[in-house]
Amino acid sequence: MDQADTPLADAAEAYLADDAITPFTTPGHKRAPHLAEGVLRFDLPLSSGADTLHMTTDVLGQAERLAASLWGAALCRFCVNGSTQGNQALALAVARPGDAVIASRNLHKSVFAGLVLAGLEPVWVRPDVDPATGLPLRIPVERVEEAFARRPDARAVFLVEPSYVGMLSDLAAIASVAHARGAPLVVDQAWGAHLGFHPDLPPHSLAVGADGMVTSAHKTLASFTQGAYLFARGDLLSRPRLEEAFELLHTTSPSGAILASLDRARSILATRGEELLGRTIELARAARAELARIEGLVVPEGDDPTKLVLALGGTGADGLAVEGDAWAEGLRFELANRDTLVPLLTMGDTDASVGRLVDVLRRSLERRRGEPRRPGPATAVWSVEPEVALTPRAAFFAPREAVPAGRAAGRVAAELVVPYPPGIPAIAPGEVVRAELLETLREAAAGGTRMAYCADPSLATVQVVAAP
Repeated sequence: MDQADTPLADAAEAYLADDAITPFTTPGHKRAPHLAEGVLRFDLPLSSGADTLHMTTDVLGQAERLAASLWGAALCRFCVNGSTQGNQALALAVARPGDAVIASRNLHKSVFAGLVLAGLEPVWVRPDVDPATGLPLRIPVERVEEAFARRPDARAVFLVEPSYVGMLSDLAAIASVAHARGAPLVVDQAWGAHLGFHPDLPPHSLAVGADGMVTSAHKTLASFTQGAYLFARGDLLSRPRLEEAFELLHTTSPSGAILASLDRARSILATRGEELLGRTIELARAARAELARIEGLVVPEGDDPTKLVLALGGTGADGLAVEGDAWAEGLRFELANRDTLVPLLTMGDTDASVGRLVDVLRRSLERRRGEPRRPGPATAVWSVEPEVALTPRAAFFAPREAVPAGRAAGRVAAELVVPYPPGIPAIAPGEVVRAELLETLREAAAGGTRMAYCADPSLATVQVVAAP
């Protein structure tokens, strides 16, 4: 297999370039000149587009096999609904309703949704938290061992590695713990699609023992938004069941453009990844060194050298105000709250883009400087220690009622409350609402942090399981 080949992308581009094609298929705009202006010109279907109506050329299969080979997997499937689709397929594949699984509490809401769909009972483990910045560290291996001691019947381990801020647990050791109990390790590696493709980067999860992995090509590689890869290897994951779960969740009308971009992103990574990632690493190192000179700003060293995370507490500046300054100058951040900024660096960055980032941040932080402070409510999501009363599925389907925030403490949550980004549930269905946490989240919401997936984003009211 030649990793320079792009069978699916080539087929998609040939379709888009052929003006002689007259489609009597979806999509309805048909790329007609009087309708398909702008972005619609790049839209195409897989069936009757990049491939024949009956999918006889197998260009998607070829592309998926190339990706599986590159990552050393037995199976790869291309996801057009982001890592969400892969995470939920894994949840449906590893166990059956009522089974327990060990799961990191800093999981993305998509994994939590997978627990609801599959009817799984999570046994939570959580990372350590840096008290100085309020940011997550690693999940100790001992914490996973303790979880298995509590629930030796746990059928799988779900982790998020690397974390949103670029930290990696000892996955090889955790895989050994899980495998000794016959349980697969599955990893949401959404933020680490580039890992393993440069000597200065940590290996990807499959290379150190994970049995299943999902990674978002659209986050740190060069695919269209929503493009992700689902991988599996080894004997602890049933590949036929995983394929069935994937197809259950998969749209029957996948975007040929997203699929083709995944093929192209894989080829770029295979043929130019080390060169491009080496440049990204150097840009991140230079930016980190410059930003660390700003008084009070902490730029933590994570395990992913491309990851740039800024802890603002020592500057006294409000991160949302700094983000506003950056927005006005054309810069967009991946995460911004009062205490933390995450400007995402990827293979798409240059000296000019990173230099501009450093300059804008330096000027804004000096303008917004205030009294140094400890980590505040915006970092609360990293240190949640839930009290579980019901399984996520039982709480999701239970009768519910909306109650004022002042009466929610002690009740069982029936909805997700997710500060976004990073998309990690702070309150989740089945967990007892704690007054202190709820008040912290209300404070963060009032300060400008978006609270997603809940009925009342202000958190003046909370959806709870109805009283019997």
